[in-house]
Amino acid sequence: MRIATWNVNSIRTRVDRVVAFLERSDTDVLAMQEIKCRPDQFPTAPFEVAGYQVAVHGLNQWNGVAVASRLPISDVQRGFPDQPTWGDPGVVEARALGVTVAQPPSSTGGTPRDLTVWSLYIPNGRTLDDPHYRYKLEWLAELRADAKGWLEADPEARIVLVGDWNVAPTDADVWDMGFFAGKTHVSPPERAAFDAFAEDGWVEVTRPRVTNYTYWDYQQLRFPRNEGMRIDYVCASPALAPEVTGASIDRNERKGKGASDHVPVVVDID
Repeated sequence: MRIATWNVNSIRTRVDRVVAFLERSDTDVLAMQEIKCRPDQFPTAPFEVAGYQVAVHGLNQWNGVAVASRLPISDVQRGFPDQPTWGDPGVVEARALGVTVAQPPSSTGGTPRDLTVWSLYIPNGRTLDDPHYRYKLEWLAELRADAKGWLEADPEARIVLVGDWNVAPTDADVWDMGFFAGKTHVSPPERAAFDAFAEDGWVEVTRPRVTNYTYWDYQQLRFPRNEGMRIDYVCASPALAPEVTGASIDRNERKGKGASDHVPVVVDID
């Protein structure tokens, strides 16, 4: 089974690229972030023609998450239970979507437990003195608390938390730490919030298998100069992590006309 996560930066603008990636990469489940549309605006038809069922969570032209799966989707959760609100009045933004997909029989003859995929678009934070930064830290803390509860309730649960985390956990995850000094994504509280998931048993499964950035700004020739960031990750539950057999980052999807500023992160599960 192959799953991928991709901040597509407007699905209506890039639907042809996304569907072409699905077909070329033989991906079974794709988690998308920053779709920037409501469910009724999502271009579902091309996905269905390609053999994918789609679940969508979007409120307006901002944020938004979705999952496309060619395996049956049996459950959809829009937002996690304790997800913080933003703004006045407070709104639960479209930043988290959990879907459960039925699993085919394994190569050893058994039928594995279904897999739950959470497509996550963590808040950016903007600047260290912006209220959005505090919102980001609260968002990560509440996600951690809920995710910890899922593992405590079912230690054998097969779950992946995937998406645009908007955190660069190590200095190697940005092209120049001097450039990022005093900015978001690399601050100690953000890194601690990300690392806390590992303390609860979650395993980030891409880093041991692949090295590359996953995001390059459109400005100042960042991509040609390879001045990027690694901020898109796949965190697997303890029961699922041993089933991961490979990972890749499709850097080529940042090339050419109409590319997103992020690229797909792909994980294979046996």
